[in-house]
Amino acid sequence: MNDTLDHKALQALLERPQLRRLLEAFNGGGEETRIVGGAVRNALIGKPLSDVDCTTTMLPEAMIERAKGAGFKFVPTGIDHGTITVIIDGVPFEVTTLREDVETDGRYAVVRFGRDFEVDAKRRDFTINALSLGLDGKLHDYTNGVADLSARRVRFIGDARTRIREDYLRIMRFFRFHAEYAQGDPDAEGLAASGIERQGLAILSKERIRHELLRLLAARRAEETLRVLSHHGFLTWLLAGAAELGRFSRVADFDRDNPVAIWRLAALAMMVEQDAERLREHLRLSNDEHKKLAAYARLLAVLKTWALPLDANAVRRLVADHGVETLSAVLAAIAGEPAPIVQDDARSAVENYRTGAEPVPVFPLRGADLVAGGIPKGPRVGEALTRARQAWLAEGCRTDDAYAKDLLQRVLAQG
Repeated sequence: MNDTLDHKALQALLERPQLRRLLEAFNGGGEETRIVGGAVRNALIGKPLSDVDCTTTMLPEAMIERAKGAGFKFVPTGIDHGTITVIIDGVPFEVTTLREDVETDGRYAVVRFGRDFEVDAKRRDFTINALSLGLDGKLHDYTNGVADLSARRVRFIGDARTRIREDYLRIMRFFRFHAEYAQGDPDAEGLAASGIERQGLAILSKERIRHELLRLLAARRAEETLRVLSHHGFLTWLLAGAAELGRFSRVADFDRDNPVAIWRLAALAMMVEQDAERLREHLRLSNDEHKKLAAYARLLAVLKTWALPLDANAVRRLVADHGVETLSAVLAAIAGEPAPIVQDDARSAVENYRTGAEPVPVFPLRGADLVAGGIPKGPRVGEALTRARQAWLAEGCRTDDAYAKDLLQRVLAQG
């Protein structure tokens, strides 16, 4: 065993009360159930565990009977594919019957249930994802995954091109797992195979591509991996446009402790507001994701044409108008660029708003205030609110009661 890995953490994993109850109930009587995949991998390298998945020799019907017998709650989340979710004291565990591939087409696999842990392991994507841990504490490694994990190397199981042709999304997963788990350069065979088979990405749904891309952007070594993707011609295709790696790097430095994928995507791919629409279509972005990209682009345009040095007063207006998250992301992306000139008090103000030390100013009037003052319901209320908000922004975004009353009187006087 390589001493760079934490094998004691595996025992700690087995001592988790709910997990141990599951394994004790699902082992015995000629059946075996093990912890598999990400939980084993992450425990060995000291990364936080999220979900814990298990694999078993039992068919779904037998799993359900065992769960009932042990008094566990369960949900048949993917029973046709051999998966049920077992819930013990509120903690969910996905348990899946061992499988082997019958047929693959680059997107989906036809599988049959099996009883061989080694066959199941060798149908997986990467060696570091094929490790399994038994109730007895034995670590099972059929693909040299321990050596690769110790070396911080992401490597396909068996022939890389064969694995990719089974599911072309594995190209994206190769780069994403490299960004999250690897050190040094990508595995040469995996990189070459990804390049040769890249046309297969076109048959995948845009949603699957988006999911992997956003996870890659938030990964530990996203910047280095994006440079590899750019060098080998993947990045322009993934974004359907140009990439701004310098801005991405600055945002990644800014949010390293709490990465936000959508702001990293904005820094990487947003130059003008029209880019948001292109990316929404190309990556099937959600409405919220599209909204954030468009807001980033609008504020980017404002700041790149800002004539005067940016001071604390300007920051107050920008935060009120565009939001502190958007302003923080844009300023991080363009830090060090010739425009705008950002004064020290502006940087301090942004940090105060970002941390909550200073509350973001909120426009003090509502439509109901104008209606109560005599403006009839309808378009005039919206028009009057727009004028009032513009005045409020220009006058420093005051929120005290005296100012609010004065502003309301001025708006009502204008009708």
